Amino acid sequence: MTTTCRLEKISPANFDVATGLRVRPDQEHLVAPVVKSLAEAYVHPGTAWPRLILDGDRPVGFLMAYFDIDFAGNGKGTDIRSGLWRLNIAAGEQGRGYGRFAVECVAAEIRRRRGGTRLTTTWHPGEGGPEGFYLGLGFLSTGETSGDQTVGELKLL
Repeated sequence: MTTTCRLEKISPANFDVATGLRVRPDQEHLVAPVVKSLAEAYVHPGTAWPRLILDGDRPVGFLMAYFDIDFAGNGKGTDIRSGLWRLNIAAGEQGRGYGRFAVECVAAEIRRRRGGTRLTTTWHPGEGGPEGFYLGLGFLSTGETSGDQTVGELKLL
């Protein structure tokens, strides 16, 4: 990874590039395609924060964060969280630090927007999944599940 990494808002100019990003074939069952994430961002405009990950001008991944959702989903608003909703690093770009960069960017945005102290994400457990990646960054399993996914949190300092 170079030091020219940046996030870019999804726009008509980069939409095709963003939706063309693909993870490795053996990972496709672990994360939704970018086009689905963008559809979800469209119907959750106040919550979703989709961004293209660029290294210089080269697209290397996609992330979508969320802010201030009722994580319990019970309408009581007692469990409000922000975090990483999706992370897709292009097949040929994995293992170069772009995932770490993405998580750091989401953490910085949570701190900036909300003064948040935790970043929540979910992952599919099991072989070939991203659990090792998230645990290696300091995420800890909360013991919860969301659907069939493990819920993890990273404490933000």
